[in-house]
Amino acid sequence: MPLVSVIIPAFNSSKTIKKTIDSVLVQTLTDFELIIINDASTDNTLDIISQYQDPRLQVFSYPHGGGNVSRNRGLKHALGEYVSFLDADDIWEADKLELQLQTLQKLQQNTEVAIAYSWTDYINEEDNVILKGCHTNANGDIYEKLLVHNFLENGSNPLIRKTSIVELGGFDETLTAAQDWDMWLRLAQKYHFVCVPKVHILYRVTTNSVSTNLNRQEEACLKVLEKALQSSPPSVSHLRTQSLANLYKYLTCKALQKPLNKEKGLAAAKFLWKFVKNDAFRVKRASLTFKMFVKILLILLLPGELANILLRK
Repeated sequence: MPLVSVIIPAFNSSKTIKKTIDSVLVQTLTDFELIIINDASTDNTLDIISQYQDPRLQVFSYPHGGGNVSRNRGLKHALGEYVSFLDADDIWEADKLELQLQTLQKLQQNTEVAIAYSWTDYINEEDNVILKGCHTNANGDIYEKLLVHNFLENGSNPLIRKTSIVELGGFDETLTAAQDWDMWLRLAQKYHFVCVPKVHILYRVTTNSVSTNLNRQEEACLKVLEKALQSSPPSVSHLRTQSLANLYKYLTCKALQKPLNKEKGLAAAKFLWKFVKNDAFRVKRASLTFKMFVKILLILLLPGELANILLRK
């Protein structure tokens, strides 16, 4: 029986899946199984996976169901005491599983601790780090902090006691985005988290984000927030506005990522207005708000090439 189950949902992931798999197979912790859920890929994802002969790797193919469904399908195959999920375009540092497991095992007498997480940095399509993550170090009952801001940042991060996530029924398959934040919030309502203060996740940022995807993410995040508040004590209701401000700051910044165009500029303007409406720290964040406002004006008022030149300067 493996100690850890690693689950990778894969749909048309031929451009990145090899680097993702390699980052698992070189882990310093070797007692794991790697479960890849092929979500009806139509490219050569399966051909790339088939080149591996490592007995720890298993692949299961299903009709297309989406990321949430694939994670839950992988969870049903998992035999490990612990489980960790990895998106098919992200990368782990080699000691990720080992250090997270060591941290959890040191606290195994504390039955409330069920999740270890690390820090994230962001990489581009050439694997170069383009942005540092928030690098938050919070331990124990992190629910209120997580409600305000998803500082785990992505679904490729934590190592989780499998019994705790199975008990909660796995990922919410009705969500089109923000399924990781929803899962971490539900875990945080019942269990304690522990931080491994080291960058272990390299989250890949691609250039294909469009405003429709951001609108979908907004809708899903609002759904997650309202669902969490409904199951929370009234004492945390005051955090709703702060959470909304962080959400719209994030969406504004996402809309202002390259490639820039007027469609994304309009989306950024909408998100920036909602950020300002909900931001209780307007004076402290005035500089950030002004910079985003100027960027949006340049995108909307100038020809695309000229706007990009000025923004680069």
